[in-house]
Amino acid sequence: MTLAASPLDTGDTAWLLAATALVLLMTPGLALFYGGMVRTKSVLNMLMMSFVSIALVTVVWLAVGYSLVFDEDATGAGLIGGLEHLGMAGLGPDSVQGTVPTLLFATFQLTFAIITAALISGAVADRAKFGAWMVFVPVWALLVYVPVAHWTWGPGGWILEHLGALDFAGGLPVEITSGASGLALALVLGPRLGFRKDAMRPHNLPMVMLGAGLLWFGWFGFNAGSALGAGGLAAAAFLNTFAAGCTGLLGWLFVEQLRDGHPTTLGAASGVVAGLVAITPSCGSVSLLGALVIGLAAGVVCSYAVSWKFRFGYDDSLDVVGVHLVGGVLGTLLIGVFAVDSMTGGPEGLLHGGGLGQLGRQLVAVVAVAVYAFAVTYGIARLIDRVLGFRASEEQEHTGLDLTVHAETAYDHGVLGHGAPVTSSPVVSPAQKVKA
Repeated sequence: MTLAASPLDTGDTAWLLAATALVLLMTPGLALFYGGMVRTKSVLNMLMMSFVSIALVTVVWLAVGYSLVFDEDATGAGLIGGLEHLGMAGLGPDSVQGTVPTLLFATFQLTFAIITAALISGAVADRAKFGAWMVFVPVWALLVYVPVAHWTWGPGGWILEHLGALDFAGGLPVEITSGASGLALALVLGPRLGFRKDAMRPHNLPMVMLGAGLLWFGWFGFNAGSALGAGGLAAAAFLNTFAAGCTGLLGWLFVEQLRDGHPTTLGAASGVVAGLVAITPSCGSVSLLGALVIGLAAGVVCSYAVSWKFRFGYDDSLDVVGVHLVGGVLGTLLIGVFAVDSMTGGPEGLLHGGGLGQLGRQLVAVVAVAVYAFAVTYGIARLIDRVLGFRASEEQEHTGLDLTVHAETAYDHGVLGHGAPVTSSPVVSPAQKVKA
């Protein structure tokens, strides 16, 4: 009797293990990126908002999130999955999803949920209560991220199987949900003290550049890992990601030079991220030329979009709306223009003879996800604000959340608590000894 071969592929498994670690690294990278962009009095608070998201989202995902996203659809309409794997029940070392262990696949998808929640924190930097944030994250992950992820990637999801819109690595559930949710949260909390009056410049641009570099590094796991195998599709997604990050950087710097007369390091970091955001949904659907154009378009468009907050009066502190919402919308829509059948296995974009059909499907998905994410997030934030209060007090915001919330500061060394000097090991100068 011949035993059937296991579908598990060790090469695919090894690659997805590495990709999962890369995507998890993106959240600490984001923490540094955001931490460098705020003023010195809120650095640690920004780091904490990202790091606590890792723990909070993980608990939600393992308890119920994975099952609701990747179980067979429970509604018949592609809205939400079932509860067969509640608490990861029934999944063990021998469970296989495609050619990789199911537990690894679940962990890989978990890292996407984590960074999506963490991204939102940039929209409300300097002014959100940390306790309210800890309530917001798990509720948001369950009510916003989980349904949209099921629509986009889950068995029977309406965007994936009924609408036929394409999203390779997360333009809809990651970029557009975080951007639309960030806008809703910024509107609920209101602008920072001094918005439109004070400069509020980044306090540490080397930290911003380091964070951007870690994000770029981790993004290869994000996009190429979404191929779920160590093959040609992963290689193509990897190269498309690399190329779009480069042209995003160049596009942003071109606009700065043309508009302001000088390219900046913050512009370079932001341009890279804009290009990576836009290529996320499309990296497995477009050619290299398409990726280059999408990255360039994102760098140019997002460099203008970040200034919309001053025109329309919403305080998106660290440009979550201008980069992630706008870049995510752009990259998701341009699949309908640049998609090629050699990558998609069928659907083609407008420039490759596919007509307007795929572009229309992409548009429907973008509008549905953006409206849903904004509306539900706005409701969640309003409820939390009414029950707990979401906005920090004026005194806390003026002094800084690092000291008032966490009793720490990032750069005042040798102090404890609210400025009390360290007294455990005093240093006494020779002159003081003589005087004594």
